[in-house]
Amino acid sequence: MTNKINVGVVGATGVVGQTFLLLLAKREFPFGELRLFASDASKGLKRKVIDREFEVQTLSPGCFKGLDVVFFSSGDDISKDWAPKAVEDGAIAIDNSGAFRMDSEITLCVPEVNGDLLPRLKLGEKPSATPGTPRIIANPNCSTIQLVVALKPLADKYGIDTVRVSSYQSVSGAGKGGIEELLEQTKLALEGETPEKGKTFPKAIAFDCLPQIGAISSTTGFCSEETKIMNESRKILRLADLKVSAFTVRVPTLNSHAETVWVTLKKPASSTAEVERCLASGDGIQVFEGTENYPTQAFASGDDPVYVGRVHKDPIDATTWMMWVVSDNLRKGAALNGIQIAEKIWS
Repeated sequence: MTNKINVGVVGATGVVGQTFLLLLAKREFPFGELRLFASDASKGLKRKVIDREFEVQTLSPGCFKGLDVVFFSSGDDISKDWAPKAVEDGAIAIDNSGAFRMDSEITLCVPEVNGDLLPRLKLGEKPSATPGTPRIIANPNCSTIQLVVALKPLADKYGIDTVRVSSYQSVSGAGKGGIEELLEQTKLALEGETPEKGKTFPKAIAFDCLPQIGAISSTTGFCSEETKIMNESRKILRLADLKVSAFTVRVPTLNSHAETVWVTLKKPASSTAEVERCLASGDGIQVFEGTENYPTQAFASGDDPVYVGRVHKDPIDATTWMMWVVSDNLRKGAALNGIQIAEKIWS
């Protein structure tokens, strides 16, 4: 029995896919075979991981045979079609799209929060050889992940009644197109021109903030990103009755998402220091203590933790606490969370 895990990455040339490859190397993930998949336009390109080069191929029938886990980061339509095929071929599919997140039969996982729901295998054990193991596991929305990591220790100690969150999400959340659009429009603006709306965002993003991420419902007034945060948080925390309200904003920063969070606790907390200690006890969290010591999006970019700062009590409600939550959306918000799921399975 080999102790290597055979891995596939679908969407390997995108910003999340490239982050997967970076972290597979950085975390010394014990991969044996590595197959990279992307669109026809990327076929034949090569990507180096550690000291080996891997050629990008396209999806085709049977392309996942022999793989143990396949990470998907290429959009809902691809995942809907190909994640079930990966499972049929004997692999666990860890999907970063929104295709399966709210399916009641599929685990939506943040390992620090509900990792107990994952299948468990010994290193070297093949999912295809373990009856009932191959399955699809959904990776949550990026802004949801950092929120629930911060909420978990508070929920465990005090219980949570209500969560209100406003996000400030970087352009990397929209992929390569979002990054390129911000850089191009910023250059134009600095040259004295007025940037026009691009293909990625509903309005020009340079030096501006857009209070819309995804389509806005004419019925509820919420955009799709807000709906994801609200619904996914309840499912991951296993709190079906949790009152959650979200407002999401795209901001002209390159990477990392920030959130202002109001949390109403069911049990009282005696002090800011007590709440900070509770947060610091959570897995994957680093707390900035004090009123003027806080993380920023640039600080969090390229790092793995969920950072929390500016913890303080709401002046009009003694049971509500406010905090600032920041994390790299390409790492913990996407690729890192997926790899941590696999690490938890084969631990």
